[in-house]
Amino acid sequence: MDLRSNVAPTRATLFIKSFKKLCKNPLSASGVAIVALLLILAIAAPLIATHDPLQQDLLRTLSPPSMAHWFGTDEYGRDIFSRLVYGSRVTLYIVFLVTIIVGPIGLFIGTMSGYFGGWIDSVFMRVTDIFISFPSLVLALAFVAALGPGLEHAVIAIALTSWPPVARLARAETLTLRNSDYVVAAQLQGASSSRILVHYISLMCLPSLIVRLTMNMATVILTAAALGFLGLGAQPPLPEWGAMISTGRSYMLESWWLVAFPGAAIMLVSLAFNLLGDGLRDLLDPRTE
Repeated sequence: MDLRSNVAPTRATLFIKSFKKLCKNPLSASGVAIVALLLILAIAAPLIATHDPLQQDLLRTLSPPSMAHWFGTDEYGRDIFSRLVYGSRVTLYIVFLVTIIVGPIGLFIGTMSGYFGGWIDSVFMRVTDIFISFPSLVLALAFVAALGPGLEHAVIAIALTSWPPVARLARAETLTLRNSDYVVAAQLQGASSSRILVHYISLMCLPSLIVRLTMNMATVILTAAALGFLGLGAQPPLPEWGAMISTGRSYMLESWWLVAFPGAAIMLVSLAFNLLGDGLRDLLDPRTE
């Protein structure tokens, strides 16, 4: 009882100290603030949005920003601010699904390849090289073209193109860890390879992978926006930032707000995840201290 009561405050204190250290850097703090704002927008979208994002009002088409419509309206009279707010849900949905798919796949392939070596390393790394040899956006376009347009298909395509760098990083970390003293000691004690991979090497690879996945979220957002722009991602009338830019480009010269606000949202959120990743790298990587 005493031990458990002492462990919980220690973990809470460690989390608070880590969060304070992360927020000491103004750039990292701004990244945390923007990501937190994105989460709030996604969770409280029905409370924050001023209009129904799908409601059309043909009498107010292409209205400039005003008190009634803060970010103006699109070609169907839909409120752009409300569509941006609900679009944050689509963005987080894509980022979350891609991350939980890419993380385990990259960690599994990288640790297996680095720990066992030999033909396992050769097979896994040659497959990884094939995926890396193609530009990620081009490869994602090929997968979406094969699967068909749609939000879920876009998630699968982005995930299939995002795991190779994670696997490379996990392999590099495993190569430096597999001859460590504690791993050798576990082997001498009769620990199985699966136990060593799960309880020793994978846990030590997690900090680097968390940083990599966080910084990879910016690429995921940009790729998802590109697929939406080309009509291969989220389908109308679903509010998605890339698709909003695509439909607004025809009216861009007269109605600048159609592309300016979605573009600014993509830029800010991508920048925020990069800044957050830099802060986590300084926090989790002891070599930077």
